[in-house]
Amino acid sequence: MDDQSRLVIDPKGHDIHGEAARLREKGPVVRVELPDGVEAWAVSSPDLLRQLLTDPRVSKDPRRHWPAWINGDISPQWPLFTWVAVQNMFTAYGVEHKRLRTLVAKAFTARRTAALRPRIEEITVDLLNQVAEAGQRAGVVDLREEFARPLPVQVISELLGLPDDKREELRSIVDSVFHTSADPEEVTATYARLYAVLGELVAIKRTSPGDDMTSGLIAAHEDEGGTRLSEQELLDTLLLMISAGHETTVNLIDNAIHALLTHPEQRAHVVEGRASWDDVIEETLRRDAPVASLPLRYAVEDITLDDTVIRKGEAILAAYAAAGRHPERYGADADRFDVTRADKEHLAFGYGVHHCLGAPLGRLEARIALPALFERFPGLTLAVPPQELQPVESFISNGHRALPVRLY
Repeated sequence: MDDQSRLVIDPKGHDIHGEAARLREKGPVVRVELPDGVEAWAVSSPDLLRQLLTDPRVSKDPRRHWPAWINGDISPQWPLFTWVAVQNMFTAYGVEHKRLRTLVAKAFTARRTAALRPRIEEITVDLLNQVAEAGQRAGVVDLREEFARPLPVQVISELLGLPDDKREELRSIVDSVFHTSADPEEVTATYARLYAVLGELVAIKRTSPGDDMTSGLIAAHEDEGGTRLSEQELLDTLLLMISAGHETTVNLIDNAIHALLTHPEQRAHVVEGRASWDDVIEETLRRDAPVASLPLRYAVEDITLDDTVIRKGEAILAAYAAAGRHPERYGADADRFDVTRADKEHLAFGYGVHHCLGAPLGRLEARIALPALFERFPGLTLAVPPQELQPVESFISNGHRALPVRLY
């Protein structure tokens, strides 16, 4: 594959949607270069991506199906190392994936998710009170930091039973995991700190178990002599729940607020009853996938997608942001935020066996948070011109570093 047909992914994620457009221009399946020269195929066509995500010839297990990992070519200092090194349902394949997913799925049943509504509503009211106080003190409030982030962090922390004194450190660790341009020193330090903190958490819960997901996973590990969940799988499953349990929802809420503040006519559709908050949420997920691109999958055997053959052992990047704005699917105005759009179907939470288990919880959090915010502060406006907002420094996480607003 020559250099002209390959696209180098910006590890800092400075222009995720501009890069997504360039991917689409090059074709539905494009050779890309990830940090440190690691190569993969990016799939941006919604139809082909959906096909790929349900193909049994596609694995997420590098230990079995990625020669670069098997041969030791992937350094522990690679910025994406944690994304492929973990041993949990995120990187499992076949029966191993089913075993691990079954253990976690018990915490995300429709009944258990619905039961969280009163507590999410309480947290939302508390946070909005704090936002109001911050606005009175400073005039300008960063809604990502003061609202979009703490809501899902609090919810997943309580679901997992995280001690208060561990939450901020774990949040910092997750931020670093999503930092796809991290230098080798940061990558190495984060990896060590991650397992030290998770080890402490497990030790605390072994001594003082509670009615929480962490205690349940520990019980699964110790059941039948530890054959159901290894110690490494236990730690890595906790990491997955902590990271996936809040980063995607932070970005969903952040992007929805931003979209409504920059498209007042769309906000009017909701206020005047022509569209619902569910329409806002689904259109936000389509247009601004919280996870822009997700590493990595691997071809178990040669796979033909359109006119391209992905060879056995080659890596694959799911380009969700590019798929969400594909004009062949959504029309010439695919970039436009339109809550009345008839087709808002998307792949933002994945598809197939790896579809995000926490998607209903993320939607529920946004469904409670967004109307509560705009009803409390109907005069909400951005405090800076939209073009001055800076993206999160990541090509995986799609959100803003800060979302400064004026409340009145």
